[in-house]
Amino acid sequence: MTEELRAKVGDLRQFASVRRIILDDGVERGVLSLAFSNGGGLDFWALADRSLDIGPLWWKGTPVAWQSMAGFRSPHLHHPEEDDGRGYSRTNSGFLVTCGLDHFRQPVPGHPMHGRLPFTPARVTAHGEDWTRGEPVLFCEGEVMQFRFGGEALRLRRRIEVPIGGNTLRIRDVVTNLANDEVPQASLYHINFGYPALAPGSSVMLGAQKLVEVAVLPDPTSISESISYPAGTGGEPAICKLTTPMDDGTTLEIAVSFDTGTLPHLQLWHDLRPHACVLAIEPCTSAKVNGVERPLAPGQSRNYAIDIRFDRR
Repeated sequence: MTEELRAKVGDLRQFASVRRIILDDGVERGVLSLAFSNGGGLDFWALADRSLDIGPLWWKGTPVAWQSMAGFRSPHLHHPEEDDGRGYSRTNSGFLVTCGLDHFRQPVPGHPMHGRLPFTPARVTAHGEDWTRGEPVLFCEGEVMQFRFGGEALRLRRRIEVPIGGNTLRIRDVVTNLANDEVPQASLYHINFGYPALAPGSSVMLGAQKLVEVAVLPDPTSISESISYPAGTGGEPAICKLTTPMDDGTTLEIAVSFDTGTLPHLQLWHDLRPHACVLAIEPCTSAKVNGVERPLAPGQSRNYAIDIRFDRR
């Protein structure tokens, strides 16, 4: 099939590509990104200068990702320690923000809110289109270091991959402890949905359990709230599904599947007030109340796997 297509065009990137772009305005100026367009309706930017996380994302032309008034702020403007350790809240925006790597949630002495990983520039090691496989894919790879001399040395290696023409986004992470001492290792994947992917009638299911249903959007009476749930302990995949009725009579369904061997909990955060209107599905390593992080020994690695499938019927 690839050879048939190749014979009909000068450049296969006409159909699917990963292109390096640099944002060049306001607080986003200078942010290096990788623009994915998979030829099947899945388009997004992997923000290399923001931990190789994902900024805007569209499925068949519909914006899915939540975006705050911060936009995709340059990491050079980010100060995690400001606002009593809540500097994260001044830069938080986009479809995916990865939190950790030795702390997440509220600030505690020595650790700012959601840890020191968010918005750290990544080193991109590879990116492009691979048409040679049985399943052609777009991909990028890179690594981010969280390091303090005499303290933690945690390396995140990431691969983002999408089948050309497909409807699935795959994230594969490996976190390695390069320090001399054991360290508690914490990861949370902040997957953020906004309007119109989030709308009146939206519901979130974890397996057969309904976690939330949106009645009104925006809702001036709502509060910012996060609750965590056990997702599994046997290493089997858990599936958390957001379903939203669309104005044209179709239904948008987004399923987040994750490996409970390393992500045994799911946190759900939502703020439905005006100018917020966000709901986040957050696979994570510990419970919100009395959670304990598993240690990572020197030289040891931990693997994380998340698949996000998009459908519209």
